Amino acid sequence: MRRLGAAALVLAGLAAGAPARANDEVGCVDTKWNLTVDDKICIQAFRDPKVDGVVCHVARAQKGGMKGALGLAEDTSDASIACRQIGPIALPDKLKDGEQVFREGRSLLFKTLHVVRFYDRANNTLVYLSYSDKLVDGSPKNSISTVPIMPWGR
Repeated sequence: MRRLGAAALVLAGLAAGAPARANDEVGCVDTKWNLTVDDKICIQAFRDPKVDGVVCHVARAQKGGMKGALGLAEDTSDASIACRQIGPIALPDKLKDGEQVFREGRSLLFKTLHVVRFYDRANNTLVYLSYSDKLVDGSPKNSISTVPIMPWGR
């Protein structure tokens, strides 16, 4: 995982009943050189746990330096998301709007990146929203991606 504190974040997320996600890191680029660990932007892939045929990619900033190396840095709220249909989509009978499909800690305990899913029935489209929250003060920074449900193959 990306930091020493990542295991603690996973355990805290499991204790809170949050869905655990595998870290399918696609790649990273450095944005600032540090003596210890560089600041970077990393891309992670994940699949919707309830809707087969959808994959999302989230890009988010990671703070480096000594605090980053120790898992004590608070990452920014900046994140971007892109989701695509990669196979046939069969929606489950019950799909809850605003259901969390991805979660990642952005600081040791108090800040979290979320991805939630909505179903726009009128347009037969899945909408994925990424945002960060913080125990005391959240952020209005957000990003959305839409996946129109289309026929797949024959």
